[in-house]
Amino acid sequence: MHAFAWSDWLTLFLHFVSLSLLSVGGAITTVPEMHRFLVGEKSWLSESQFTGSIALAQAAPGPNVLFVAVLGWNIGMNAGGGIAGGATAWGLAFAGMLATMLGILLPSTTLTFFAARWGHHNKERRDVRAFKMAMAPIVVALLIATGWVLTAGHGPFLENQWLWMLTLVSTVVVWQTRIHLLWLLAVGALGGVLGWF
Repeated sequence: MHAFAWSDWLTLFLHFVSLSLLSVGGAITTVPEMHRFLVGEKSWLSESQFTGSIALAQAAPGPNVLFVAVLGWNIGMNAGGGIAGGATAWGLAFAGMLATMLGILLPSTTLTFFAARWGHHNKERRDVRAFKMAMAPIVVALLIATGWVLTAGHGPFLENQWLWMLTLVSTVVVWQTRIHLLWLLAVGALGGVLGWF
């Protein structure tokens, strides 16, 4: 990875600003675009760093958006040469975390604040109710796209059938039961430790 210039930091920040305004349903719905940009176009993260960042943040308690901080941290750490980069790498990791988190939070938080106030004052209007109802399928489609990007990281189906099957079974279990996601994460972690997946 090449050394980050100021223009790279600005590009990173502005990309997350633009994603913030598209994050209908939460930042997780913009994962496909994050993947395209960070892994595919810029190569600032590897495939395993990208999926690992999301998995770690989603397993941790706290807000859903924490995965953006972990992505930014890893981008900065890579820019600093990894753990071997010492204090410089740690400083750049912190800068990466700030760039991504401020980028994803500032626009959407500001817009949500003003839109929620306006929506609350106009909640009886037909167009406001129609807008809210129309957003539900869009959010579901964005979540499906996110799931697909994360699943496609497994590689070709014929080479990784068990991972694809595990993903399918987990999807059906979440959809059809009330089993908490942490139990599924625990089973997946145990399977990984035992070398099953």
